[in-house]
Amino acid sequence: MKILLAVDGSSYSKKMLAYLSTHEALLAPDNDYTVFHAEPSLPARARAALGKSVVEDYYREESGKVLAPVDKFLRRHGIAAELEWKMGPAGELIGKRAEAGKFDLLVMGSHGHSALGNLVMGSVATQVLAHCKTPVLLVR
Repeated sequence: MKILLAVDGSSYSKKMLAYLSTHEALLAPDNDYTVFHAEPSLPARARAALGKSVVEDYYREESGKVLAPVDKFLRRHGIAAELEWKMGPAGELIGKRAEAGKFDLLVMGSHGHSALGNLVMGSVATQVLAHCKTPVLLVR
C-alpha cells in the first residue's frame, strides 16, 4: 500500500503516529511511505526584508524540525520513508500531493497548530477532505 503521512509537528501528528504503531497493516515495512509537511509562508514583507537565502534556510530548518522526529520514529519500526516539504497553504498542498502521488491512503491528525481550527475538525483537515479524492484517515 502506498501511504502519505501528512504531519505538522502538533500533538495530533504524534497521536497519528501512535495510532499507526498499534495497527500492523498501516505500519508495515512492505508499505511505501511518504511523509509530507506543508510549511506556512512567511509574510511577503518579511521574506523581502530577510532575503531569499535566509528565508530558504529558515523553511528548511523549520521543516526539518517537523520531519526529523517522524523519520526517526519510522526508522525505529524498520521503515525508510521519503521525506518531503513545501511552502504554502497546508490543505491545498496536502490534497495536491495526495492526488499527484496516486496514494492509496492519506493519514493525518484531525487538528494541527492553527488557533483558528474548527470545533469538530481542523480547518486543514476540512480543506483536504473537500479537495482530495484519496481516502483519508483522520486520527483524533
